[in-house]
Amino acid sequence: MRVGLKRRNLDLQGLKAARIKEAVHHRDLRGVNETCCDEDIVYLKNYFGAQFFGEISIGSPPQYFNVVFDTGSSNLWVPSSKCIFSIACYFHAKYRSKISSTYTEIGTPCKIPYGQGSIYGFFSQDNVQVGDIIIKDQEFAEITREGSLALSALPFDGILGLGFQDTSVGKVTPVWYNMIEQGHICHKIFSLWLNQDPTEEMGGEIVFGGIDYRHFRGDHTYVPLSQKGYWLIDVGDILLANNSTGLCESGCTAIVDSGTSLIAGPTSVVTQINHAIGAEGYVSFECKNIVHNYGDSIWESLISGLNPDILCIDIGLCSLDEFYTIDDVIETVVHNQSWKGSRTRESPLCTFCNMIVLWIQVQLKQSNVKEKVLKYVDELCEKLPNPPGQSFINCNSIATMPHITFTIGNKSFSISPEQYILRVEEGCSTVCYGGFVAIDVPPPQGPFWVLGTIFLGAYHTVFDYDNLRIGFAEAA
Repeated sequence: MRVGLKRRNLDLQGLKAARIKEAVHHRDLRGVNETCCDEDIVYLKNYFGAQFFGEISIGSPPQYFNVVFDTGSSNLWVPSSKCIFSIACYFHAKYRSKISSTYTEIGTPCKIPYGQGSIYGFFSQDNVQVGDIIIKDQEFAEITREGSLALSALPFDGILGLGFQDTSVGKVTPVWYNMIEQGHICHKIFSLWLNQDPTEEMGGEIVFGGIDYRHFRGDHTYVPLSQKGYWLIDVGDILLANNSTGLCESGCTAIVDSGTSLIAGPTSVVTQINHAIGAEGYVSFECKNIVHNYGDSIWESLISGLNPDILCIDIGLCSLDEFYTIDDVIETVVHNQSWKGSRTRESPLCTFCNMIVLWIQVQLKQSNVKEKVLKYVDELCEKLPNPPGQSFINCNSIATMPHITFTIGNKSFSISPEQYILRVEEGCSTVCYGGFVAIDVPPPQGPFWVLGTIFLGAYHTVFDYDNLRIGFAEAA
């Protein structure tokens, strides 16, 4: 079955609200053994080129909802007919248990982290249809309170989590687990293709139990999951126009998150990207003062071979008793869409000092002279990522911007300026934003990246639950 999909132009209001995804479906795939059970295909709708969502139904007779297919969470939730005090509920479809003959009451209250706050409701059970598959007796959350007004502006009603049961609120069995357990699909995989062509009606597709070979070129590069319970992988160096950005040379972690529109990463790397693409940022005079007062000293110490990890302690800007807080870091990262703040307890001066040390190290490896390096680092202090997450870009400069390359499984995965710049219609003009925002997670969980739909739009992605791995191939 095919469902026609709509596409809307990106505007500023939508960009501020957007951070999730979409879907609906069809059949004619190759490469899957059709003798035991079938694959299920859900076609995706594209919301502003940043989020993708699609239609499911709950209950008998079916009640229809647009949901985000989100690999960064595990629960299915939709607004409840009992949601009467939240404005957002009045703009979306609501589930009515009284009219469903297959509804089973559970009633256990729940709280699900979302954005800058949480949503509240209770668990229920009913039949859920995704594509042509009907999952019987699926537990889901009826939401009675949506805390964010931003939800009102979004075109989807709820979220269908594609994460693991280990991280499901209430340890509820995720929808795609039940697809497997009830025998609807026999291959424990699902694959995701996001259509980045704004002239096409179809926004993309998600295939449960199979792969659509029409939507990628070459072979997939598979990498193992680095932690059970999340679609989390190890990544290597991030290259800026083929030059190392330094921080992830020895390894970083990334969650592959179809429920997030942008790419989030460490401030020290995002700042280098912002400088290279001319993104607006904020100026830190604390950062500039460290460059002016200690830049020469840091340079000489690095040249002399002093351990960079203790350099800022040696000059007195960091202390040995500063420590990291790491409780629930990944859960916070996955559900915090604003990416505000750092998870470290170190002082701002210590944070800036460590970034400056990294930046100088990167430039030293490129054999640049001291005066040029310190000037560059001083400029980086003027390009720190904006806390709200939006960085203006000159639309006329896109063609001259560098490719950004992620090293995954010892292979290079590049994204072009056309892929990582968001064009926003504002009145009669077009405004451009960079697709990178800052998030700082300390070791051992970090440094940490969130690869959202900007990255996933460039690469067809296979989520292989049977072998606990993720595969990437160039999207077609």
